[in-house]
Amino acid sequence: MDYGKSGAATARKKAPRHIEHNAKGSGKNPFGEKSKPKAELLKRLKAAAKKG
Repeated sequence: MDYGKSGAATARKKAPRHIEHNAKGSGKNPFGEKSKPKAELLKRLKAAAKKG
């Protein structure tokens, strides 16, 4: 019996093992979207500090 021909297929070479949760083009990191302005970021941080 040829044991080399039995079993699962070999994995693709040089392929990532998993998909990143924030990969380019995904919902959390869409293409072409610029980062939020610094003033908006500071406003959110201050609101979070005041809240908690």
